[in-house]
Amino acid sequence: MRVVALEEHFTVPALAARISAEAKAKRGFAARTIVPGTVSPLDLLPDLGQQRLAAMDACGVTMQVLSVSGPGADLVDGPDGAALAREFNDTLADAVKRHPTRFAGFAHLPMRSPAATATELERSVQKLGFHGAMVNGTCEDKFLDDPRYEPLLAAAEALDVPIYIHPHLAPESVRKTYYSNLPASAGVAIETAGWGWHSETAIHVMRLVLSGALDRYPKLKIIIGHMGEGLPAMLARIDDVSRPHVRHLKRTVSETILDQVWITTSGMFTQPPFLIALQTFGLDRMMFSIDYPYTPNEPGQAFLKELPLSKADMAKFAHGNADKLLKL
Repeated sequence: MRVVALEEHFTVPALAARISAEAKAKRGFAARTIVPGTVSPLDLLPDLGQQRLAAMDACGVTMQVLSVSGPGADLVDGPDGAALAREFNDTLADAVKRHPTRFAGFAHLPMRSPAATATELERSVQKLGFHGAMVNGTCEDKFLDDPRYEPLLAAAEALDVPIYIHPHLAPESVRKTYYSNLPASAGVAIETAGWGWHSETAIHVMRLVLSGALDRYPKLKIIIGHMGEGLPAMLARIDDVSRPHVRHLKRTVSETILDQVWITTSGMFTQPPFLIALQTFGLDRMMFSIDYPYTPNEPGQAFLKELPLSKADMAKFAHGNADKLLKL
């Protein structure tokens, strides 16, 4: 069976090294804690060749849709940031050209230069053949509903490609208030994949809805990972609580999300969140992903094998929905 995974990451160390240590530290990048006896995902990120392909083959992954894992161009101002994004994208395009049936790409964007984001998305889609863009959380404490990103949203809608909103490290003020003064590195756990990443990405989607951005761009497509970042379990509650406060939208909050948001499984491979997502978003809005190399391929493979889906539904989930949405 064809299997497409679309929240899969890479980096180019020589390009990331051009970002100042000060900028990385300010954004919260620090040494990663590795479980003894395991391989650091940071060591696997740069490979866009045989090692990655062998890991895919071992677990039945047909194609990875690749995106840049930070630090990236969103930490660099002006023309330098735009140039860095172009170089990341050109490197990925070369890898896709070498392995066109195994790799595809999401554009990396210079988020500190909002006008350049639309230009680079257009170049990446029209000239490099990419299938959308990945945006990593906030940039300079701004979400995508900020007016500066109107050109990007308009370009994505016009090109008919999705924007994948991926988590990022918390802004410094949030980190200090919510996640500091905890033993050892416990704060890192809840700031990142243990909680904070997911809640912030859900807020990101909610801001696009409540600001009216998704009403202004009704054909804009958004993807989020990690079984919907908690939104499937909260849709009814959100509608109920927002009803007396939200009168300016054309649709309810949940209708807007279910019209314009797709979700992937990246990094989450247990049945309860899958079933909640299935009951709320429906199978046609769900896509398989692994989150390689931060999550190994093996848990994703095991999860696919245990899902109680019909053959036709499994085909949709494993590749059909992604093939259709991304035009793979």
